[in-house]
Amino acid sequence: MGKGKKKKAMPVGKSVLRELLNGIFSAHPDKAFTYKQLFKALDLNSMGERRLLVEVLDEMSEVGVILKMERERFKSAEVKSYVTGIVDLTAGGAGFVVSEETEEDIYISFKNLQHALAGDRVKVLVYARSRNRRSEGQVVEILERRRGTFVGILRMSGKYAFVEPSGKQLPYNIFIPSDALRKAKNGQKVVVRITDWPENLRNPIGEVVKILGNPGDNNTEMNAIMAEFELPVEFPSSVIKASERIPEEIGPEEMRNRLDFRDVPTFTIDPKDAKDFDDALSIRCIREGVYEIGIHIADVTHYVKPDSVLDKEAYKRATSVYLVDRTIPMLPERLSNNLCSLRPGEDKLCFSVVVQIDEEGEVLSRWFGRSLVRSDRRFAYEEAQAMIEGGDGDYKREICRLDTIAKRLRASRFANGSIEFNRIEMGFEIDGKGKPTGVYFKESKDANKLIEEFMLLANKSVAEWVEGNKPGRKNKVGPNKSKTFVYRIHDKPTLEKLSDFNRFISKFGYSLRMNSESALVSSMNQLMEDIKNRPEHNVIEILAVRTMAKAIYSTENIGHYGLAFPYYTHFTSPIRRYPDMMVHRLLSRYMEGGRSVNKKTYESMCEHVSEMEQIAANAERASIKYKQVEFMADRLGVVFEGSISGVTQWGFYVELKDNKCEGLVSIMELEDDYYEFDEKNYCIVGRHKHKKYQLGDIVEVTVVRANLEARQLDFTLADKDSRIPAARPVKNMSKKRSKRNKNEK
Repeated sequence: MGKGKKKKAMPVGKSVLRELLNGIFSAHPDKAFTYKQLFKALDLNSMGERRLLVEVLDEMSEVGVILKMERERFKSAEVKSYVTGIVDLTAGGAGFVVSEETEEDIYISFKNLQHALAGDRVKVLVYARSRNRRSEGQVVEILERRRGTFVGILRMSGKYAFVEPSGKQLPYNIFIPSDALRKAKNGQKVVVRITDWPENLRNPIGEVVKILGNPGDNNTEMNAIMAEFELPVEFPSSVIKASERIPEEIGPEEMRNRLDFRDVPTFTIDPKDAKDFDDALSIRCIREGVYEIGIHIADVTHYVKPDSVLDKEAYKRATSVYLVDRTIPMLPERLSNNLCSLRPGEDKLCFSVVVQIDEEGEVLSRWFGRSLVRSDRRFAYEEAQAMIEGGDGDYKREICRLDTIAKRLRASRFANGSIEFNRIEMGFEIDGKGKPTGVYFKESKDANKLIEEFMLLANKSVAEWVEGNKPGRKNKVGPNKSKTFVYRIHDKPTLEKLSDFNRFISKFGYSLRMNSESALVSSMNQLMEDIKNRPEHNVIEILAVRTMAKAIYSTENIGHYGLAFPYYTHFTSPIRRYPDMMVHRLLSRYMEGGRSVNKKTYESMCEHVSEMEQIAANAERASIKYKQVEFMADRLGVVFEGSISGVTQWGFYVELKDNKCEGLVSIMELEDDYYEFDEKNYCIVGRHKHKKYQLGDIVEVTVVRANLEARQLDFTLADKDSRIPAARPVKNMSKKRSKRNKNEK
């Protein structure tokens, strides 16, 4: 300590010495220091400085921050403690460790990270904490590395090469030796793996493991996003070969063991560009006012056996990934688009939920089991919607009957406390080279809601059966309660978040009734109805969604708050979601009288698929953000109207009204005052003039930068005071709806 330090130009004060000493004692909580060692460590040479240090040490020992020991030695007063947690890095290279063992995050300086990276699970030594100081610590062991590869652009200079990681993966460049370049060229996007990280070096050493291509190329960028989130694009050859070995023909014995629905009117309703059809509906009249409706789901687990190479790959992926211009499937195409897809005119194996239901939506009976189905017709949402709205076409009577019953189910669901959000989603018109040429807004109409309602009915029915419930015996738990099962759960929002949300919407003249759960749900739905076509619609709905907890998979059932279902699971999309495959297997096992599976094993599986679902959603958002930036790159200097969609300590985000693209107005750009972040009121406020920029405010901004590599748009305010008192309602440009949104509750 103290080597190479220059002598200070002027004496230091007590506050500076106290801070320096805190750093020394925190960094070395077990070590005792003499006066001489501290003089040397702090490079204190004058008698005045040394006397001041003695005074500070005495004061710190008097208040108990440090201990004064025998022979005039000093050490940290607090006993060291260890916690484990997850690392979150800052842009500057320091980090925080988030741990369930502590109430606040633990700050870790760069030198004390010991090369831990974002997402790593680590063991941390928590330093002694003096008054009014944040918790600090040092990584002593990296228990689990979160990621093994990184994506970035290769830069070469003479004999040296390094990779600049994209986004927030890593705050350091990675040095690449010449023999580890794998023929990669300067300026290319590559995937690298860290091979060494000497303790005394800031930058890790790595090797190129994959060349993605040139920046700006659409395929390169989409594959880079997948690689950045460590999501696989291609299937291993062993998986492809395993899928090719599955026979296409359905054997006669398999047909005999299934309930045959091939003579019942059956059809699929999906987006017009869909390639995999994992659900179909059948309907026939049983007697006056009573109908048999079959919700037929592709029997994926018939083809994908437990512990097979296909199953292991599907579990690892856990979900299909939907980027802006492509789908990365969970299963090989031969399964997802061929064997399992319920294509019209082909005999297909299904796992079905069949209900007898009256015209009011009351379920009279239900049956679960393996079935044989042949879809008579494939409908796009637009075709079904046209018939619902009065047009003619095949199976119009059946579709309109299903629509009528779906509306009854929907009304009942909302009457029982289900919450409805109408978040406006955007999509891009893409040309042959992947370049975005326009935007459209997705709207859910009756045809979409028809499918959603019957998928919800199937999911709920399966979960209720496992719990021992029967139609007409609501919430009665039967003998199957002890069976381990996979639920889709959604926790209640916290009172604190609801209060903050209620305070925010009061600024627009709205309020929630929070005196009871039923009043809260009713007023939340009324709020969503009231804000339709209002300028504040999108902002309020975004904040409402953020107020809610995230839905996850678990073996511990707490119900689904948003849907108001005490029992709910995911059964209807096994082609694209591994949890649905888990549910198919468990349902089949329990129908045959099998014993309960190991709860701990399945809870671990639930944690994995929940995590992969979140990662896939993050990748999807990254692809949308990239296309937003690419779309706006041709519009630099153009003025747009938008609303403030997010507020942070570094500025505020603005979502443009015309195209829903979002960019940042940096707080540094606001030169008329010194602005401060008011987190509780979702705004930044000028210290002197008290001008306020708040979530939901309408502003005019100019596009000034479009950084494709960082996937970031930068805006400036169009003039000195660009807040606008009112805004026109958003106009829908298209009515498309993606398949993955059919049932994402």
